[in-house]
Amino acid sequence: MGQTLELGDPPYFKARGINVLVYSNWYDGLFSDSKISGVELVHHGVRTATNGDVRLNATPEQWDAIPQFVDRDVDTENGVIRATSRYPDHDFEFTVEVRAVDDGVAISVNLPRALPQALEGRAGFNLEFLPAAYFGKAYIADDATGLFPLYPSGPKEQNDAVAPVPLVRGNRLVLAPDAPERTVTLASADVEMALYDGRAKAQNGWFVVRSLLPAGREGKVLEWTLQASTIDGWTREPVIAHSQVGYAPGFRKRAVIERDPNDTFDGEVSLLRIDATGVETVKSAAPQSWGRWKRYDYLTFDFTDTDEPGLYRLEYNGVKTAPFRIATDVFETTWHPTLDVFFPVQMDHVLVNEAYRVWHGASHLDDALQAPVNHEHFDLYAQGPTTDTPFEPGEHIPGLNVGGWYDAGDYDIRTQTQYAAVIGLVQTWEAFRPERDTTSVDYDRKFVDLHVPDGKPDILQQITHGTLQLLAQHDAVGHAIPGIIVPDISQYTHLGDGLTMTDNLVYDPDMGELESDGFRSGVFDDRWAFTSRSSALNYGSVAGLAAASRALRGFDDALAEHALATAVRAWEDEQGREPDLFRHGNTTGGSLEGEMIRANAELLLATGESRYADALRSAMPTIESQFAFHAVPVLKVLPRMDDAFRTRVRALAEAYAERWAGMRDANPFGVLITEGGWAGNGAVINIALSNWYLHQAFPDLFDAEDVLSGLHYVFGTHPDSDISFVSAVGAESKKVAYGMNRADFSFIAGGIVPGVLILKPDLPENREDWPFLWGQNEYVINLGGSYLFLANAAHALVNEGGDD
Repeated sequence: MGQTLELGDPPYFKARGINVLVYSNWYDGLFSDSKISGVELVHHGVRTATNGDVRLNATPEQWDAIPQFVDRDVDTENGVIRATSRYPDHDFEFTVEVRAVDDGVAISVNLPRALPQALEGRAGFNLEFLPAAYFGKAYIADDATGLFPLYPSGPKEQNDAVAPVPLVRGNRLVLAPDAPERTVTLASADVEMALYDGRAKAQNGWFVVRSLLPAGREGKVLEWTLQASTIDGWTREPVIAHSQVGYAPGFRKRAVIERDPNDTFDGEVSLLRIDATGVETVKSAAPQSWGRWKRYDYLTFDFTDTDEPGLYRLEYNGVKTAPFRIATDVFETTWHPTLDVFFPVQMDHVLVNEAYRVWHGASHLDDALQAPVNHEHFDLYAQGPTTDTPFEPGEHIPGLNVGGWYDAGDYDIRTQTQYAAVIGLVQTWEAFRPERDTTSVDYDRKFVDLHVPDGKPDILQQITHGTLQLLAQHDAVGHAIPGIIVPDISQYTHLGDGLTMTDNLVYDPDMGELESDGFRSGVFDDRWAFTSRSSALNYGSVAGLAAASRALRGFDDALAEHALATAVRAWEDEQGREPDLFRHGNTTGGSLEGEMIRANAELLLATGESRYADALRSAMPTIESQFAFHAVPVLKVLPRMDDAFRTRVRALAEAYAERWAGMRDANPFGVLITEGGWAGNGAVINIALSNWYLHQAFPDLFDAEDVLSGLHYVFGTHPDSDISFVSAVGAESKKVAYGMNRADFSFIAGGIVPGVLILKPDLPENREDWPFLWGQNEYVINLGGSYLFLANAAHALVNEGGDD
């Protein structure tokens, strides 16, 4: 103990080895409780506690009620931060105040009027502690002792919330007294604290310390003191951010060193070469100072002049990296796990087998029931006042039980993701034509077998799988639909084999729950199809189908013809009517203008018809206003457009090159790092993908490094750590991710996670010991398609000799 925390700039409480953040971050508005809110503790560089807030459950789940944030006041002069929130449904407002005290902070809850009677015994102040930070450590509660369990066990209280029974209660809790780097002491003279293991209720639960708010009181009704031990002179170990995969001869090679501002080491960085005879130093030099970004200082080490192929590692201040390669084929196989494993594993409506392992059975063969009207789903879907289909609410829609991929770490078919993935796959096929064949797909048997070739290019089989679902929607209801998802949270939170979510028999409301005739059953477990028309979504689907029709030509001509005919018919239908502007969540397409541009571009490439070129020319004002968002479809069709169009696009590219230079130089990693509630690997990869098209069209404005920098970032040249964010790619890669197997703290080879989340005001974070933070660790299928393109593009650039 012994350190006084100061409230300064940035506005949080700070001492060496400890930060206390107070409502710097907020619950993600799209996904409810995302474990970034309220009072948070950063302890020796690691965020170990969060959600210090008044909650209505002892161990809140993702969808439980959260308060509505009102405002925050930072009083630097008096060392106090106050944050006011409210539960509008209960007309209940409260203020959490945090102030510096000796060796820590005091946290109090203040009420302008007494707790509503309905919340007595329900509302309490919670502080959640990351389980992975406390596994194997001890706790003390007054005179009682215990160990934090590695796995939850024990009963639950049979109350309305079905909360776990507390592990212990007391007025003074000491967490991890055996581990000074994690020791936290919580004390309260007036109210009892209880320690819960939230994992007994949900696998993504945290250890929760909670005190109920007393009834019948106003003003300051509760106060805790929080003290966190610090190690004298603690300095965070430096990170040598570099590509875990390696580098190509003739191209830039640059490591970025992230270090604690208290780090005074002034030694050199060494590049070591590893061969059969041992290790030798091939270069040593003092790193160059880049400066401060967020909370860390950054140095750079350039070793571009090292081109000899071989194995290398970097060393700085006692830290050694894993081995990496310098080779002309360094990127050649980096995309294989994504196509060989990740895409097949995500395939819906088929059984996926890998040697002795079954990833999942042929699931959701009972798809799907028409969603009810005027219904807002809990996961960003909604159905409007009509079905926009010939089907009544609750009626089975035949034909939807084919194709498609599990959207992400869950099991819905989100159409916007589906067509984006198809387009990414088609772009990869058309630009680089990878004919790799390692997967067998048998639709008659609904059977997919990994590492078993079947004589067909895997990428075309994946394009087929996405196309089948897009076509099924148009064939069934006449237009693209937002998606297909389970109706109930208990199904949505399912972890394990997707086959066990349903009985695969179409629901029949006239049957009893235990009745079945082998085709239908009385079990209400079928997914819902949300079918409200959205013109933006429909145009996006048109783009995916038009693109697929080109790739499938010569592979499955009947399917290619079906895809193109459907795309043209849907485009003509949209052109002949007022646009349907239904919008909800992130399931109804991108902007209408953007989806139209993409559809027109893909149809022009598929048909060569002038009406699509005319439509693109008419969209020039939109293209000019947001060139970065529309660059790829515009650049793909550039050879098909007239000189005037190409001249205007050239001018837009010139202006964007200047903006890109500013984005590139804003941080030491040379990419755009976004700071929303979902980490930024998608932006990094897609900007690099755009830069490839810009480099092809305007090599004098964009060079190969504008492409490779994005891939190097994903492979490890990023903040917080140096791991590759593509599971199973690189010496040290993402092994704990948010996929269907996240409860096992495992990964799916070739999946790409969102990456480093910038927690306000200045903490880069990506947890490798806790998979359940979706904003950092959730695989998404469309990012896989973009990554396939970028990895192939990097290999092609190296083989072409770069910018020469």
